[in-house]
Amino acid sequence: MNNNPAVSVIIPHFNGIKILRACLTSLSANSFESYEILLVDNGSTDGSQEMVKSEFPQVTLIQNAENLGYAGGCNAGMRIAGGEWFLLLNNDTEVQPNFLSELYKAAVKDETAGILQPKILSIQDKELFDYSGGAGGEIDIFGYPFVRGRLFESIEKDEGQYDRINPEIFWASGTACMVRRSMIEKIGMLDEDFFAHMEEIDLNWRSHLAGYRSLVVTGTFLYHYSGYTLGAGNKRKMYLNHRNNLVMLIKNYSLKNLLWILPVRILLEIATLFLALLKTRIKWAAAILQSLGYVLYNLPSIWKKRERQRNLRVVSDREIMRKMFRGSIAWQYFLLGRKSSDLIKKML
Repeated sequence: MNNNPAVSVIIPHFNGIKILRACLTSLSANSFESYEILLVDNGSTDGSQEMVKSEFPQVTLIQNAENLGYAGGCNAGMRIAGGEWFLLLNNDTEVQPNFLSELYKAAVKDETAGILQPKILSIQDKELFDYSGGAGGEIDIFGYPFVRGRLFESIEKDEGQYDRINPEIFWASGTACMVRRSMIEKIGMLDEDFFAHMEEIDLNWRSHLAGYRSLVVTGTFLYHYSGYTLGAGNKRKMYLNHRNNLVMLIKNYSLKNLLWILPVRILLEIATLFLALLKTRIKWAAAILQSLGYVLYNLPSIWKKRERQRNLRVVSDREIMRKMFRGSIAWQYFLLGRKSSDLIKKML
């Protein structure tokens, strides 16, 4: 740790004192020297603040009066961080000793790199890729995200199958991503209206539009407790995922492409709604309806955000879409039954 850090590690936190202690303990064993840690507490009620003050006095504690979510928590940290790179890190992670050094080495080597992530493995089963990050995030043209190592619910073992292929990805996971300060100053921070889920994909998309690349660094990894804060069946999580994904499409596609992609995506949402009803998954159906209602009601304000970032665009949609899977990943997975790493490799 020093007073003029190269990297500012920013950890948004809301309750979960046990996982936070494990995260900070693993960070304290890393081999990189020029860093600081900022713990942004979103109003925890489990004594997390006192634990940090007593056990990790080197950590800068930022205490918010309310839960600002992942986006608001990270932004609060970035506003006061001193590093040239921001490492946005989930509190339910455990890192390797070479974690910061490998990410930093890759970051400074490539002037086009805007956002980078390590490999992310499951802390519940350490042979498996993590659901939330795997070996880097990808997306199809209709906005459905997936990761190298995970297609929907099918998760692979890490056998090095993604270690020697193109490191350029579409999105780096918010579980652990290294973000260039000068890029943030240019394109803006995370969209706080997202609160949580997919705000990092939106940030990556905006970075691509401004001419930056997102990369995966397979020379290091961390373990992640996926779903610790909000489980997969949580209605709020499902709502945020559906809502934020639609908002992201509206914000980032050119008007020409939005006019045909968004209607197709709405039809897919309606089809998913019927599927949820058919399976009597009422919470899922309600989340989809709520997300569609939000987008319709808030379309004017979403459109204003889209207009504000038009001046930052230096890369065409044609170039952006070359980074995407040019089809429907849902069609490939659910209807054609293609779930292996071979399918993902063919997309890349």
